[in-house]
Amino acid sequence: MKFKGIIFDLDGTLVNSLEDISDAMNTVLTNLNYPTHTYDTYQYFIGSGLRNLVSKALPASNNSEDQIETCFDCMITEYREICTLKTKPYEGIIELLDTLASKNIKLAVFSNKADELTKKIAAEIFPDYFEAAVGLSTEELKKPNPFEAIEISKNWNLKTEEILFVGDSDIDMQTANNANMFAVGVSWGYRTEQELKNSGAKLVINNPSELIEIV
Repeated sequence: MKFKGIIFDLDGTLVNSLEDISDAMNTVLTNLNYPTHTYDTYQYFIGSGLRNLVSKALPASNNSEDQIETCFDCMITEYREICTLKTKPYEGIIELLDTLASKNIKLAVFSNKADELTKKIAAEIFPDYFEAAVGLSTEELKKPNPFEAIEISKNWNLKTEEILFVGDSDIDMQTANNANMFAVGVSWGYRTEQELKNSGAKLVINNPSELIEIV
């Protein structure tokens, strides 16, 4: 099977956004006089959307739906201002995208980050590479729901099995399998190789250049 398209996760796969996300949430927590968290802790909060991250970051005693909603709005406000301040592509990603583009491989991003922010980061850090950058518009469509991934395949006029789904988390591997796409885990993100394999990764790569060999 020759793969004709690749859908990438964003955070932990294409870009290291850990510090910007963590800094934004810690600002919200500090303003409320709540305990903050380390970058290492936030690494395990990332992957299921920013609303979920807010819920995990708040103290258990202050975790009502109203509080989550209020803090989520504040976090988005903070994060919107700094979302590309420290966020950078992982080493080798730009070279990978250049090579894939030269081979006419269709490229897209599908993230559980808010749609507005997904599009902003993709456009600012990776201009002209992706035919689509899709983020979270409603909780019902959050990964591992494969709906948006399948919609991308339809827009490309490709069968789902002709598409690689590349990500760094268990959620990404579940999404890939739910969409009947080839699940590729990356070891440089926020989860371990074993977690990725346990979640259905067909392959786990340690360097972006390895993706060329798969294609």
